[in-house]
Amino acid sequence: MRRLWIFKIPAAAVLIAGLLFGQVKQPKLKSKKEQDAVMAIFNAPDAAGKIKAVDELLVSFADTEFKAIALQIAAMSAAEVNDFEKMVIYAERTLEADPHNYEAMLLLASGIANRTREFDLDKEEKLGRAEKFADGAIEAIKTAEKPNPNVTDEQWAAAKKDYTARALEAKGLVSMARKKFDDAIASFKTSIETASSPDPATKVRLAAAYNNAGKYDDAIATIDQLTADPNLHPAIRQFAGQEKMKAVQGKAKK
Repeated sequence: MRRLWIFKIPAAAVLIAGLLFGQVKQPKLKSKKEQDAVMAIFNAPDAAGKIKAVDELLVSFADTEFKAIALQIAAMSAAEVNDFEKMVIYAERTLEADPHNYEAMLLLASGIANRTREFDLDKEEKLGRAEKFADGAIEAIKTAEKPNPNVTDEQWAAAKKDYTARALEAKGLVSMARKKFDDAIASFKTSIETASSPDPATKVRLAAAYNNAGKYDDAIATIDQLTADPNLHPAIRQFAGQEKMKAVQGKAKK
């Protein structure tokens, strides 16, 4: 199931704005032209425009102090349009510029785990890498400082919970790929319990893990609870319906 990447970034509107304005440690702009190039990223109307603006900034101002921020935005934008290859390139470049960038780690952890297939010759190498990024993100989040002093302590605490929940979900995806379904169930459940606002997609993944473990009643209960929400996104509702059908069919064959 494709993740709705950009819509589940914790407190996105508040925190991404904080990347540029009011940061605790404000990167410095060296000229009006550099300022215009940075603003072009934030003013771009879509993901493709943001990536283009990031590339232009880094070509014209290779030593910009906004490098890590710009690359992170490019990685997030590539994830938004499900461009895995570009996401990996920009996320890895983000970590070169900022080794503690947990957003880049989260994108890589989930992206690699999602894209790893059962018969990939380098399957375990990929999954080990995804797991390492997820664990690294969890550690980085623990000591991460607020990106903007205007973000309240409550907002930041909630955001950190949601970031951590994404890392735990990525670990669940790794366990699913390894067919360690009980481990996947534990990771998905902990992700849901940790999040300040649980991701409905994680609940569908939990149901899928229950199905794969032969725990069909748990899968059905999880889906029924999820689909009781009248505001559930139609795409999530569709995937949820598919998992419930698998559970009902699996239960009937027992």
